[in-house]
Amino acid sequence: MFGDFDPEQYAEEAEERWGGGDAFEQSRRRTARYTKDDWRAITAEAGEVLEAFAAAFAEGAPADGERAMNVAERHRAHITRWFYDCTYEIHEGLGEMYVTDPRFAANYERVSEGLSRYVRDAVHANAARHA
Repeated sequence: MFGDFDPEQYAEEAEERWGGGDAFEQSRRRTARYTKDDWRAITAEAGEVLEAFAAAFAEGAPADGERAMNVAERHRAHITRWFYDCTYEIHEGLGEMYVTDPRFAANYERVSEGLSRYVRDAVHANAARHA
């Protein structure tokens, strides 16, 4: 279902880092009931958001421009729809993690070098416009 990615490989680390928090528990409850079709839909939607970020980046759209911020908002809405209520503050933290954690950065960098920083900057710009 997830290719080379095995979510169970990171379950213990996720529990240590975020266990007990509202978002973590909300995500655990939601994902426990998902079917394979749900996971296919989640994966497809996430891929569409990634493609939109990559296209904006490749075409030189500024990370703090409307196009990139709109994609960042789609990304935040995706997380909220499928996992947990992703506030702008939480989203900014995720943006930082996409740059500072090499495992997360690799998801973006394999598409285009510099994309993880672009996503982070778009996420931060989007949060600022909603502040």
